Parts: sequence; C-alpha cells; structure tokens
Amino acid sequence: MKIEMNNCKLIEPVINEEFVFITPSEVIEYLYCPRFIYYMKVLNIHQHEQRRKLVNKGRDIHNLKLVLNKEYLRNRIGVVDKQQEVYLTSRKMHLVGKVDEVLFLKDGKAAPLDYKFAFWDERIYKTLKIQQTLYALMIEENYDQVVEKAYLVYVRSKNKLVELEVTDKLKTEAKKIIRDMFEVIELNYFPKSTKVKSKCNDCTYRNLCGI
Repeated sequence: MKIEMNNCKLIEPVINEEFVFITPSEVIEYLYCPRFIYYMKVLNIHQHEQRRKLVNKGRDIHNLKLVLNKEYLRNRIGVVDKQQEVYLTSRKMHLVGKVDEVLFLKDGKAAPLDYKFAFWDERIYKTLKIQQTLYALMIEENYDQVVEKAYLVYVRSKNKLVELEVTDKLKTEAKKIIRDMFEVIELNYFPKSTKVKSKCNDCTYRNLCGI
C-alpha cells in the first residue's frame, strides 16, 4: 500500500472489504511487537491472555470504574453531553473498538475519555497516544465532529485527569500503523520481532518465534 499526496492531503487507501476488522487493543499489541498481528490475523493463533498476570489483574479491577464519581471530572473539561461504553466502527480503516466515554464539549468538538487502572508517571506512552488517536478518528467518522483532544483518567493516582492533544501528526501516524498492519495481513508477511527482547519474557507466542 502506498501513500499518495495531493496538495499535502493524505489520500486514504482502499482496504479489501473481505478483511477482518482490527481493534485498538490489537494495534497496541502490534506496537509492542509487530509479530502479534501475524500470529493473530494470518495464522489465526489467538493469545491465551489468562496466562498473562497483568491482563488478569486488569480485568479483575476493570469494574472499579463503575463506582467512581465521574461528574466532577467532566465539569472540569467543559462537557455538555456524553455517551458511555460506546462501541465504534470505522469502515474506512476497518477498525472496531469500545471507548469508555464519548464527550461532547462546549466548543462544539468531541473527545474520547478512557479510564486506566494505572499510576500517572508524568508521561503518556506512545501506545496510549495511538490508542486514543484511533478512538478520535472513529468518533470523527461516526459523529461527524472534530476531535482535537482526548482524556485519560489514571485511577491509581487519585483519578488524575490528563489531557492529550490529538494532532494531525498523530492522526497521520495512527493511519500509517493501520496500513502497515494490513500489509502484514494482505501479504502474509512475517515481520521482524521487537528489538526489546525483554518483552519476549511475557509473550504468549515466545515458543513460536524461537527467540
């Protein structure tokens, strides 16, 4: 797949309609190691996530979001309306996912809000930036509203609210990652593994990779 430029505007690639949709969570797995998408979507070997302690822990505490007092957070942002636990689909990108909240702001724009059972350590990791950007792109497609910000709530840091600027650069990068993932699927391409070999210690595909 190639990116064509016309007056500096990105022309979207056409993705084969027969392809399975991917999720923002699978995009995060791809960023963790590009081989995840090959095993999951080309060989159709799914992860046994119950073996991963961090995943299990995350699932056990997920329902804590339901007991939080969220209204004060929304008031700080300037929310005039909201939708919770929203399933989103992008036919352009062949992407599906569920965002914790879609916020509608006083300035007429929209934004995703996501709760993370994690401590705030003074930075937003790239995986979360791309995840929230994908939610932003799906919101724009489904609601026909501009999204320039996303919000993260770090539950383990006393519900620390963090704002992420969803820039055009981030949107372009997120779209490129989607295209790269579909190239792996289309071409049955076996990508290089992550350069950070310590990541392999907790990988469910470690034996298949032979690393």
